[in-house]
Amino acid sequence: MFGWEFPPHILGGLGTASYGLTKGMHANGNMEITFVIPKPWGDEERGFANIIGACNTPVAWRDVNWDYVESRIGKYMSPQTYFDLRDHIYADFNYMKLNDLGCIEFSGRYPDNLIEEINNYSIVAGVIARTVPCDIIHSHDWLTYPAGIHAKNVTGKPLVIHVHATDFDRSRGNVNPTVFAIEKDGMENADHIITVSDLTRRTVIDKYGINPDKVTTVHNAVIPLDDELLNLPRRTGDEKVVTFLGRITMQKGPEYFVEAAAKVLQKDPNVRFVMAGSGDMMEKMIQLVAKRDIADRFHFTGFLKGKQVYEMLRDSDVYIMPSVSEPFGISPLEAMEMGTPSIISKQSGCAEILTNVIKTDYWDIDAMADAIHSIISNPALYNTLKNDGIEEIHGITWEKAGKKVIDIYKKVLSAKGLPTE
Repeated sequence: MFGWEFPPHILGGLGTASYGLTKGMHANGNMEITFVIPKPWGDEERGFANIIGACNTPVAWRDVNWDYVESRIGKYMSPQTYFDLRDHIYADFNYMKLNDLGCIEFSGRYPDNLIEEINNYSIVAGVIARTVPCDIIHSHDWLTYPAGIHAKNVTGKPLVIHVHATDFDRSRGNVNPTVFAIEKDGMENADHIITVSDLTRRTVIDKYGINPDKVTTVHNAVIPLDDELLNLPRRTGDEKVVTFLGRITMQKGPEYFVEAAAKVLQKDPNVRFVMAGSGDMMEKMIQLVAKRDIADRFHFTGFLKGKQVYEMLRDSDVYIMPSVSEPFGISPLEAMEMGTPSIISKQSGCAEILTNVIKTDYWDIDAMADAIHSIISNPALYNTLKNDGIEEIHGITWEKAGKKVIDIYKKVLSAKGLPTE
């Protein structure tokens, strides 16, 4: 598997989904997964996947001994893996900027030179593909499609790509031609494509011209929370709290949340609104809040991670995701798991599988405001959404999603006359 994020170091939903799916697949048994990411930090959960960092994979020979390698990268992977990888360097990459171990440095994020990092990642994939035996290659999102294609060309093994989002979702249709080309190339070279929703599946078929027989939806799920998080103490006080939690970008529709907040506050001033997250529209949202004269009832927390996310959800009476185009959207599932009633846009993939939520069009701020007001003013509705939501989430597991992916693997392998066990 090639990915770009892995918990606890995540910048969006991609890392959460990659982690959950990998763990769910491993729980089905009879599977060994090597998960490649640009840059491990050393505190990733192990046991269900062998994590290899692209930044720790040599692409040029360096005469170093075991102790030195262990002192440099022992926190991230075994020195033996480094030396095994060093034996499979396939070209002279000394012309590149390399470190003392002959490795390419990666940011582990989404830097300004992202396209360069994607290309470098695909170079590293060639070394890994020559070193680690596999039956199938699985690339998560467009950032790793070139790596997957390279690994397929090296090994002759089938490639499955996982579309967590397309540039049509991220850009509201104003597609970046470079990103589109990478996405389309990945889709055309893949033996099968997994999408996180039927919404995304239709985009892949209609916008990229892919044969429908080659595209299968596997909806995301949610990782069961431990008792520590489920039993976090709840805030006290009479004021109601309504929360938006996600990237503050045009894909997520933050302006509709602000406009709905202004309408709710006209009816009930005893409500606080929270916009948790960061993104390129934050400054605009701060200005819009001021323009609507609701700054005294509105809070910007900045980016939240780990336990902070669940503390915020626990302290919320309503969670809202007004996304304009959301391939799936795991955060409403996390909110429901914490017992927080949720409102989601009809334009989100998770709307295909969730029942115990309120669904509105992202642009319908009147319907959104009415839904918020109904939940915070009607205890019976609040409790129904809370209790039935918790029950519903218990049935949406990554183990089930993992089983569907494994079945797709078997179908792909069988079609090529390869062993499926």
